[in-house]
Amino acid sequence: MDSSSERSEKHPVLAVDTSEVDVAAQLTSGKDVTVDPQQALRLRRKIDLHLMPLMCILYLMQFADKTTLGQSAVLGIIPSAHLNQNQFNWLGTIFYLSYLVFEWPQNLALQRFPVGKWMSINIFVWAVALLSHAACKSFGGLFACRFIMGMAEGAITPGFMIVTSMFYTRKEQTQRTGYWFLMNGVAVIVLGFVAFGVLHAKTSNFMPWQWLMIITGAITLITSVLFWFLFPDSPTNAWFLTPEERVLAVERIKVNQTGVENKRFKKEQALEVFKDPKTYLFFFFAGFSQVINSLTNQRQLIVNQFGFSTIQTTLLGCVDGVVEIVTIYVGVTLATYIPNGRAYAGVIMSIPAILGCILVNTLPSHNKIGLLFSYWISIFAITPFVIFLAWVGQITAGHTKRITTNSVVFIGYALGNAVGPFMWKKRYQPRNHIPWAVMTVCIFVYACILLCIRAYLVYENQKRDQEHRDENYDDVFVTVKNENGIVVEKKVDKAFLDLTDRENRDFRYVL
Repeated sequence: MDSSSERSEKHPVLAVDTSEVDVAAQLTSGKDVTVDPQQALRLRRKIDLHLMPLMCILYLMQFADKTTLGQSAVLGIIPSAHLNQNQFNWLGTIFYLSYLVFEWPQNLALQRFPVGKWMSINIFVWAVALLSHAACKSFGGLFACRFIMGMAEGAITPGFMIVTSMFYTRKEQTQRTGYWFLMNGVAVIVLGFVAFGVLHAKTSNFMPWQWLMIITGAITLITSVLFWFLFPDSPTNAWFLTPEERVLAVERIKVNQTGVENKRFKKEQALEVFKDPKTYLFFFFAGFSQVINSLTNQRQLIVNQFGFSTIQTTLLGCVDGVVEIVTIYVGVTLATYIPNGRAYAGVIMSIPAILGCILVNTLPSHNKIGLLFSYWISIFAITPFVIFLAWVGQITAGHTKRITTNSVVFIGYALGNAVGPFMWKKRYQPRNHIPWAVMTVCIFVYACILLCIRAYLVYENQKRDQEHRDENYDDVFVTVKNENGIVVEKKVDKAFLDLTDRENRDFRYVL
């Protein structure tokens, strides 16, 4: 009896179309590849060298560009563009409402088109919109620019999540996500020094805030060109990897059980997202965690209202960036090295954030140093979302399911960011007791949601441990042409069948 007959007697042999499986299946099918630890380490270093600098530069610029509005608040944009407090808040909100509207189309585009090229186009569009801020003299013009920026920025973080999961193992993803996300802190430092410099610019008919928009917009424009030529779309076609290294790169991340990508939209996977209980926990976590992100556009006004001068406020903003870098690095390190500790690391980082919010609300107004340090402690609240971003990619499989889940997460993200600015009303200034109380509650709620996510994943893993092993996908073949043009059948590894985490019962959720 031949081997195929023996397989058929044990369990079914499946033949599937190449469009059904992950793109990595065509690269690795029929090949017996083993990656030794030294090879894996060398390959990871090479990937880091080519990916991380570009991802860090872009994330630095995207956050710098978003926070130019907050910096501009003390550089003259409010009187120059004839804005009131409500209109200024709306400029922060419209960015995220646009982000919300375009998040689903952006994620569909990230699946349909090459990821690197699609992100490059969006970076270019947002750079032009940022440069256009400098020509705006009214609320309407700034409103339009912020709307376009929100539309374009919706491709960046989801795109980074996809790329990170394509190139790195689940253990590596948390730290790599932390590395590019902590560039937000670097952006705050860089922007603080740029703002300090333009504050001393003496040009007639051109305000310091306009110079800030021109400088950051020009750097972002250059970044878009670099991305077009240098940023890869996936490990299967990365220009800096040899054909042999591409196979090894794909084989290296097989342990994730999430594959690389599949360009065909699968309706059944999209529907599964809304049948999966953890999706709703993701959505509410993203929403509550981003209400506090309204600090991005308010931080300069808050510190200024503690009693510091404009120049002092601008320079003190650099410390915000240092605190953000340290807290994110500590948080992702804890999440990586505490066994099954992602949720626990997020909760640990939430505790000082809650303390900081309470102190800002209760310290006397004359204690401006104490208020400033309490505000800095509240910045710990950013870190749990960074840990969460990496975690979502590690516990979601099936490419269509991943991009749909990302859409749900970032719709929650956009709603939280859109709602947040409206609590910073003029009548609450200068102490803003109500906004700080709301943030305290939001931090507590999202810490609880993290623990709920973990409890659900523990339950799912235990349930799967008690099931009989699913052998239905052990022998799956695709029909492909070999190098001689002959049609042959090649076996596909289960990890590259583009199965969802619910379909693949061998999938175990990392905690």
